[in-house]
Amino acid sequence: MPLTHFDDSGQAHMVDVGAKTETERLARAAGTVRMQPETLALIQSGSAKKGDVLGVARIAAIQAAKRTSDLIPLCHPLPLTRVAVDFTIDAAGSSVTCEVTTQTVGRTGVEMEALTAVAAGLLTIYDMCKAVDRGMRIEDIRLLEKAGGKSGHWRAAAE
Repeated sequence: MPLTHFDDSGQAHMVDVGAKTETERLARAAGTVRMQPETLALIQSGSAKKGDVLGVARIAAIQAAKRTSDLIPLCHPLPLTRVAVDFTIDAAGSSVTCEVTTQTVGRTGVEMEALTAVAAGLLTIYDMCKAVDRGMRIEDIRLLEKAGGKSGHWRAAAE
């Protein structure tokens, strides 16, 4: 299958979605940031120096979803109808997982918005906690599910 963001002469271009049908589109993505147990305890207690880490990270993720076309050069600007951000704390694994669901009614999918939101949410956690833990690792950012459009419904294989 050819890459859609290149024309016949190999030049990058924005995909023409004008002839596509508007459908409801959904995407879910997730990723994890691993840290020292003491760092996770600061996040859980709300006593991090910069305040409510997960609250700020949630707003950063939502803002990133809304601004994806400003960050990823060939993405179409989309009117998002929903951006939901959930954080799951894994005390045993000393990590926080960010999962984002994005939705729109449009001619192209919202996968990039979900993935960009996850990245921004995790980067915000890193930024807010780097003073106490520069060794945090952001890992496994991935698409979990997409629905809508010609290609239909797709789910990542269970891990």
